Amino acid sequence: MTTFARGTDTLTRDALTVLQPGFTGTTAPDWLLRRLGQGLASVGLFGRNIASPEQLAALTAQLRAEREDVLVAIDEEGGDVTRLEVRTGSSFPGNHALGAVDDVELTRQVAAELGRRLAACGVNFNWAPSADVNSDPDNPVIGVRSFGADARLVARNTAAYVTGLQSVGVAACTKHFPGHGDTAVDSHHAMPRIDVDAAVLAERELAPFRAAIAAGTRAVMSAHILVPALDPERPATLSRRILTDLLRGELGYDGLIVTDGMEMQAIAGTYGIERGSVLAVAAGADAICVGGGLADDDIVLRLRDALVDAVRSGELPEERLADAAERVRALARWTAADPARTRAGDAADGDVGLRAARRALKATVAESFAPVIEPPYVASFTPVANIAVGDETPWGVSAELLRLLPGTQTGGFAGPDAGNQVLEAAGARRIVAVVRDEHRHPWMAAALDTLLKARPDTVVVEMGVPQAAPRGALHLATHGAARVCGRAAAEAIAGA
Repeated sequence: MTTFARGTDTLTRDALTVLQPGFTGTTAPDWLLRRLGQGLASVGLFGRNIASPEQLAALTAQLRAEREDVLVAIDEEGGDVTRLEVRTGSSFPGNHALGAVDDVELTRQVAAELGRRLAACGVNFNWAPSADVNSDPDNPVIGVRSFGADARLVARNTAAYVTGLQSVGVAACTKHFPGHGDTAVDSHHAMPRIDVDAAVLAERELAPFRAAIAAGTRAVMSAHILVPALDPERPATLSRRILTDLLRGELGYDGLIVTDGMEMQAIAGTYGIERGSVLAVAAGADAICVGGGLADDDIVLRLRDALVDAVRSGELPEERLADAAERVRALARWTAADPARTRAGDAADGDVGLRAARRALKATVAESFAPVIEPPYVASFTPVANIAVGDETPWGVSAELLRLLPGTQTGGFAGPDAGNQVLEAAGARRIVAVVRDEHRHPWMAAALDTLLKARPDTVVVEMGVPQAAPRGALHLATHGAARVCGRAAAEAIAGA
């Protein structure tokens, strides 16, 4: 076992230390273990790396056998964005459901229980929570990942989430600074832009980050967004004005600054990942997240060498790289300092996620509603998933309704003729229509028009942001598509 790098000079070791790469497979490849021995201090995990809690625990033990203080990071927001339960759906509702309840103690309890499950598998760094204020209801990438559209609500729940997660020894990474909520572009695909003045930003976007900093968040993740009121030239991830002058200076933050994935097109398609990584560290970032789509030794070596070359050419001050590497090591020391902390706090509460999902459910019942007592036909109107959520994770109410009403049938639909297709497929069965962000998809709204005209007894379940007006004999807003949200909705439909 080793904690310190072997056989590399200080500059090269520091360049490796600031990288947070991913990899493929459910065991650590040789190249990754070798780089851990040379200075790499962080590893990012994704759904492709996880088959079961037992396998994940074995994987993290394999990493720690090479470097005992390694930061093992994951993108586990709960709700729609889950890696720990990527093939089943999450046991925890996401931020939007927690914001709909707006009980900060409940938010803290959910985050603590999620953290306990991560810690039990050897994960000590979570790229969560999202502190974005979802002020643009058409936002294609944040949506239910946000606690809501009210800055004060988002701020108090963000602070509670940070407190809960870190109470069990898992470092929180509050994202996406300075706020990704008021965007209509997904930064996985292109460069979003927020055109509001500094006063609005201070009152709305920055409020949750101030709360997270006050709560002691150990990390903050930058957003690949252009905010002209703060920096008219460079996106936040590459902006010294935003990362150093604002986040470190004005807001007084002294923890780790992590970039969002550098392979996202907002950076990779504009600057390239090597150039972008150098600019990010120069701007004040301490850790370079890469590996969601690029996950091999070649990318690690390319970024390591780009950082080393930038120092040697004078473009990147060696002191800045050394400072960044030391901040990574400081966080690693915090996570490794007290393993008993992962067992501290409240007793384990495996049902807290379901209780939260039930509390988040909002039902609008028409006078004509009659309970669903026979196996229905569940029609899922499926939009294209954004990259952060992915399309591996099941969602909806079908599985839970099948358990409660054996014989339930289901189908997935999309496109301009979806409504008529559902009517044909359902036959005489009662229809349960499951939508996700109806207000953002005209075809989805049109399908509901068709269904409700022909079958007014249809039940509508909205599993995205409930922006459209409730309609149907029974309308259920789950505020997210986690597995437990589907269960809460199924219980309401079946009267369980």
